[in-house]
Amino acid sequence: MENNDMKSAGNFEKILRAGHFAFTGELGPPRGANVDIIKKKAAPLKGMVDAVNITDNQRAMVRMSSWATALVVMNEGIEPVYQMVCRDRNRLAMQSDVTGAYALGLRNMLCISGDHQQFGDHPNAKGVFDIDSMQLIAMIKKMRDEGKFLGGADIDTPPKMFIGAAANPFAEPFEWRIHRLAKKMAAGADFVQTQCVYNMKKMREWIKQANDMGLSEKVYILAGVTPMKNIAMAKYMKAKVPGMEVPDEIIKRLQGVKRNQVADEGIKIACEQIEEFKETKGVAGVHLMAIEWEHRVPEIAERANVLPRPKV
Repeated sequence: MENNDMKSAGNFEKILRAGHFAFTGELGPPRGANVDIIKKKAAPLKGMVDAVNITDNQRAMVRMSSWATALVVMNEGIEPVYQMVCRDRNRLAMQSDVTGAYALGLRNMLCISGDHQQFGDHPNAKGVFDIDSMQLIAMIKKMRDEGKFLGGADIDTPPKMFIGAAANPFAEPFEWRIHRLAKKMAAGADFVQTQCVYNMKKMREWIKQANDMGLSEKVYILAGVTPMKNIAMAKYMKAKVPGMEVPDEIIKRLQGVKRNQVADEGIKIACEQIEEFKETKGVAGVHLMAIEWEHRVPEIAERANVLPRPKV
């Protein structure tokens, strides 16, 4: 990776730049103003991950704001990755939130489109989508590197954010996925987190393409890993979640153990994936999405041999 100037002053970026295999987690904000819920979820993540993603109204359901939750998590001693979706804000609100988030100490951002509102608890809400995720990435980069708002005015103290993007190696048409990654990099993405990986064969091909095109030398790619809790979850992800590929052998493997051992088998599969990613050229780390399973992260980190986390 090119050793140019730091984009932010964050520890997550320092970990990646130092060549360590990054390990990040995820935390969904509460459906209300209960700070204790955030603290309870954050506690098992401390010291286990290099940073934790704070989702933004995930699944188009109303939750505490990403930036507010991120501040609580930061005060608990964990570096947050502040997520922003394009669904809920226009460009004025986005730029306002980014400068505010930076002023309050946030240094990492993940720019995503967001699930369509029809899938959430306010299906009649008006989706904003003023700009798309590619344009959001470019806008944050312009603010950071040029010190300019999208409208052209100068920014007093630009937000020095480490900019992240999402990638789905599994959506069709597959041959276009790597080019979409290249476009997000050209827009300004510093790191990329992928969709949950279950189809390892397709993931290996996508990473090979990224390596062959030289993309993995210019952006930090973190593979998304989500342990299966039960067979119902695996079947739901296979049938209902757009862009998700769950091979039949995963479901068969979970069905092949006793009922009280399915969750353990799900963690075992996740740990096997992490071990492979540690040896895979072009993969800079893993983004662990242990959905509402934050308390199992220390066990997963231990079993996947990613502890202790490096100090930079």
